Amino acid sequence: MKTLLLVRHAKSSWKDAGLPDLLRPLNKRGRRDAPMMGRRLARRGVEVELILSSPATRAQQTAEALAEELLYPWDEIVTEEDLYEADSAEILAVIEKHDHWIDSLMVVAHNPGLTSLANYLGRTALENVPTGGVVELRYDVEAWPDIDSVEPEMVSLDYPKRRLRADT
Repeated sequence: MKTLLLVRHAKSSWKDAGLPDLLRPLNKRGRRDAPMMGRRLARRGVEVELILSSPATRAQQTAEALAEELLYPWDEIVTEEDLYEADSAEILAVIEKHDHWIDSLMVVAHNPGLTSLANYLGRTALENVPTGGVVELRYDVEAWPDIDSVEPEMVSLDYPKRRLRADT
């Protein structure tokens, strides 16, 4: 069984117009929402064996906040250069190259590639994965390259503005 968590980075700041896109950090809402999403995952018992992140500052900060809540070591977050500005095929290629012994993988990346990939792999029609959103897909396969050839056994979407009782 393979579990794939596709995460769109949390809300980023546009405060400094001169800052290159790659270096934009999370804004106040993003710094609040990313740990909240990590707590939701932790409460559900989600365990992650590997976290991959785009090199963008906002993605790295999101990955770190999630990792902290999931008790995943920050220094084991893998920065994947190919996830920055990646389309769905490029994100899938990053996923498929990982070892078959990794059963639970989190990918922190960007739209529109992330939503496109979630729709393709999940056989869904999401209009948009919101900032901080997490799409969870589970597959009964042995290796990551097989996930695009079978329908997932489970697909779920959670996002910060979806208020749950425990978060209010």
